[in-house]
Amino acid sequence: MRIVQIIDSLETGGAERMAVNYANALSEKVEFSGLITTRKEGLLLDYLDEKVSYLFLKKKSSIDPKALSRLISYLKRNKVEIIHTHSSSFFIAALAKTFIPKIKIIWHDHFGISQDLDSRKNLILKIASFLFLGIISVNDYLKKWALDYLHCSNVSYFPNFIHESVDSSSNFKLKGIDGKRIICVANLRPQKNHELLINGAEILHQKFPEWSFHLIGKDFHDDYSKNLVEKVKDLELTETVFFYGEMNNTENLLKQSEIAVLTSHSEGLPLAVLEYGLSSLPVVATDVGEVKKIIRSQQEGLLIESNNLEQFVRSVENLIEHEETRKIMGEKLFSLVEENFSEKSILSRYIAWLKSLTTFAK
Repeated sequence: MRIVQIIDSLETGGAERMAVNYANALSEKVEFSGLITTRKEGLLLDYLDEKVSYLFLKKKSSIDPKALSRLISYLKRNKVEIIHTHSSSFFIAALAKTFIPKIKIIWHDHFGISQDLDSRKNLILKIASFLFLGIISVNDYLKKWALDYLHCSNVSYFPNFIHESVDSSSNFKLKGIDGKRIICVANLRPQKNHELLINGAEILHQKFPEWSFHLIGKDFHDDYSKNLVEKVKDLELTETVFFYGEMNNTENLLKQSEIAVLTSHSEGLPLAVLEYGLSSLPVVATDVGEVKKIIRSQQEGLLIESNNLEQFVRSVENLIEHEETRKIMGEKLFSLVEENFSEKSILSRYIAWLKSLTTFAK
C-alpha cells in the first residue's frame, strides 16, 4: 500500500500528533508512507521519521489552486493509493479526488467535544463524505455520529496510540524541586479546564508548599489563557504554577514529574493520558469522554467528576502523601497502555481494515 496522511498543521495537538504517529508507524509497514501538511508547520515536524516522505502545501485559503496543484502532482508522482486525511483537511483531499478518481479517502475524526455532538453540523463535510471509502472515529460517540449524520457506512473505531520517537530537546529542565512536580499536558483551551487545576494548586500549596504544577501546551494568547495567567498572579502562585507553552520534548518532561493530571470538561480518548501511562506516572483525571477506557479502576489511576474541586484536591493529596501508591499505580497504567493502546496492536488492525476496504472497492 501507498498511503499519505494529510493534516492542516504540525502544531502540538492530538490530531496532529496522530497524523505523525500514523506516518511514522506505517513507514515500517507499507511500501510508501507520506505526510502532507496544508497550512502551517510546527514543532511536530521534529518528530517525523526520515523514512516518511514530507510535503508542505503552503495553503493560503480554503480553495488555493496552487496548493491543490502541488498536492495533485505529489499524489501522482508518488503513485499514492490512499489518502488518510485528519480533521478539517478532508476538504482538500476531496478536491484532489475529483482530479484523481481512483484515489481512496479515509477520514479520521478527532473531534474532542464528544458530549456536544447533537449540535455538530457541517454541510461541506456531509457532502464530502460521499467520497470517503472509510471513516475512523477516535471514540464510540463519534462513530455513532458518523453513522447517523454522514454518507459513509464504513465507520470504524480505532483508539489513539503512541509512537515512540527520539526526544529532540532532552536537556530541558522543568522548574521546581526534583521529586515534587505535578504535570499537565493540555493546550490552553477552555475545554481543558485549567481553572480547576489552578484552584486546586492554591489549596494544595497551603499544605505542600514545595510541590509545583507544570502546564505544557500551546498558548493561543486569547482571553482564556490571559485569564489563567492573571489568576495565577492574583493567587500569588507564580512560583508554584508554571506555564511553558507548546513543547516537543514531552517524554523528557514527564520523566521529571511525579504525578500527572488532566482536568478537562470534555475529551475523546486523550493522548496525554496514554503518554502519562507510557511514562509510568500515576494519574488524576476527570471522568469524561473515554478516559475510562484507559483508567479502568483505581489500580490504574484516580478518576474524578468534571469540575469537582474537592475530589481533585483529595486525589492529588492522596498521591503526594503515598509514594508507594504512586509507584504501583504508574506501573499498572503502563501495563494497561502497553497491552491495549500499543502501536503494534492498533496498526495491525488498521492495515487489515484498509485491505478489506480496498479489496471490496476494486
